[in-house]
Amino acid sequence: EAILIPPDGRLESRQCVNGKISPCIFEYIYLARPDSMLNGISVYEFQLELGRRLAKRIKGRREDEDWEIDVVVPVPDGSRPSAIEIAQCLDLPYREGLVKNRYVGRTFIMPDQRTRELSVRRKLNAMRSVFNGKKVLLVDDSIVRGTTMSQIVQMCRAAGATKVYLASAAPPVKHPNVYGVDMPSREEFVAHNREEEGVCDLLGADGLIYQTVEDMLQAGRGMNPQIERFDASCFDGDYVSGDVDEVYLDALSGAGRGKGRKGATAPAR
Repeated sequence: EAILIPPDGRLESRQCVNGKISPCIFEYIYLARPDSMLNGISVYEFQLELGRRLAKRIKGRREDEDWEIDVVVPVPDGSRPSAIEIAQCLDLPYREGLVKNRYVGRTFIMPDQRTRELSVRRKLNAMRSVFNGKKVLLVDDSIVRGTTMSQIVQMCRAAGATKVYLASAAPPVKHPNVYGVDMPSREEFVAHNREEEGVCDLLGADGLIYQTVEDMLQAGRGMNPQIERFDASCFDGDYVSGDVDEVYLDALSGAGRGKGRKGATAPAR
């Protein structure tokens, strides 16, 4: 779009190129409220569909690797729709085992690791009556840095859980987001340069399963076929603008959280 300011001061705008909408799919997974409608898609219904698709994968994992699950517990709040659907599809009880402190902000957007770690302990409390003696499937909307999840696993075990399995309604986050979400550094992501088993070990869980990228994209396209392409770059590294390269990503990482924030800055684009 071009904004024209002629000598008489009368503003004009003209669309120079017919663009195609490519919404960020991470917004539907993590950022948007469940009662939101974004680009004709109900966020709540989308998250339910993620749960249905993930339930099929969990069913296979239970058969192939003998996952014994007594109860499904969501990590509040964003994972509830997916967790409810997973419990229903697998015919398992659903319980609210983690109580959230409403006066602590989102750990994902806090500025440094130490602040995030301290906030997790203040943010959630595990109910012993739900976890004691149980094999638990914890469902989260996504696992980005692992800060929250590793401590939650410890909380569940301290509350008496005998097994803790993890299910992420989103695929593994492996790439920076360059379009507005503060996720600049690949080194921060728990799935960076790690396979699923390595992430599971690092988080201290007994098992881990992710959503697939294809199932996630199919869920979105199925709810609005007019959207030909979602931006899923933080999952697949495919940036919709087509102008993001390794040089830019390295500079962006240097300009991100921590010591590097005072150093290099990302080049103009």
